[in-house]
Amino acid sequence: MAEMRPVAVIAGAPAWADAARSILARAGFAPVCYADPAGYVARLVDDAAAMVLVDGGGADWRFWVTTPKVSPATRRIPVVLVAADAQTQRAALGVGADAVLAPDELEAALPGLLADRARVPEPARLEALARACAEPLPPQARAAIAQFNAGAFYAQHDLLEALWVAERGPVRDLYRGILQVGVAYYQITRGNRDGALKMLLRSVQWLAHLPDVCQGVDVAQLRADSRRVRAALETTDPADMARFDLRLLKPVLLVTAD
Repeated sequence: MAEMRPVAVIAGAPAWADAARSILARAGFAPVCYADPAGYVARLVDDAAAMVLVDGGGADWRFWVTTPKVSPATRRIPVVLVAADAQTQRAALGVGADAVLAPDELEAALPGLLADRARVPEPARLEALARACAEPLPPQARAAIAQFNAGAFYAQHDLLEALWVAERGPVRDLYRGILQVGVAYYQITRGNRDGALKMLLRSVQWLAHLPDVCQGVDVAQLRADSRRVRAALETTDPADMARFDLRLLKPVLLVTAD
């Protein structure tokens, strides 16, 4: 199967969109255009966006720049404003843009920005992650998962947080991802729809680049299960949370080696 290209988002309806698409494609990125602001953060999360290019000539450029920067689920995604107007460029840097370009600078400067700032896992990091994922699950994580699977979603947090803080390698994303899904499930049991949705969105960035199985954890199943929970929450009225189907809160599965 061909490796999927990282996504770079073009936000708004800029006149320079075609030029940007060509540059992005040559650099190995998949350009995706967002014209509708609805569900902006969720779309960035689900697309695993590596960079956002914002049309600085649009009246809504502040929305496209600031919205990702105020959400923990997307604030690490670099946002580049593209505008000819120097005042707009300065204003964008003041409200969270990571870089600014003029449209006529795209050809010369965008490849360098992609290489330096796009949120794409480095090969060395992925290799280190693969090695760590081949190791056995630490006892502390196994105990936390047992709590998670028993419905003790609050208790699992402390064990996994301590493990995540102590671990400096990329496998810490496994512990952080499980932790955040568990906290989301805890919020569901408390009837907090919005809190659960925010935490599920945050968890995606940590689980997305993990192998399907990591330290014996069935990450692929966890991603699928938490995505189904999120989809159900998105169609649930906050006032109806008492009737939310808790059977959707599936356990974390451990894969037994043959």
